[in-house]
Amino acid sequence: MKKLIVLITLVVTAQFGWSQTMKVVIKNVNDAEGDILVGLFSNEADFLKKRFASQKIKASKGEIHFVFENIPAGKYAISAFHDANINGELDKNMVGIPKEGFGFSNDAMGMFGPPNFEKASFDWKGGQTISLALRYF
Repeated sequence: MKKLIVLITLVVTAQFGWSQTMKVVIKNVNDAEGDILVGLFSNEADFLKKRFASQKIKASKGEIHFVFENIPAGKYAISAFHDANINGELDKNMVGIPKEGFGFSNDAMGMFGPPNFEKASFDWKGGQTISLALRYF
């Protein structure tokens, strides 16, 4: 009986996209130095503050492909940056302009800072691949 319940749960979950693997592609990585740090955010209040999920991937020039596992359907936004010097922070110059590559889902950009959650958010129903490009100044 337990096996049947587990099987039914797995089938229903996969069928309705309640919890699936989210495929992500980070494009335009300019070199293989350091890591790419990625945050997945599930609401506006937590955007860029409290990650729903995160990944740290060794940098590789060009594109990086990875997955977030067990992501329920919902509205999400992704931020990523190329931590070339592996200090865990997005380094900025004296006026606050990033010195390392960065990007957001929907390739969203903000005025004088990061975009808001609404610009970067997407509806996740399962099955789609999310891609974003890093920008370097």
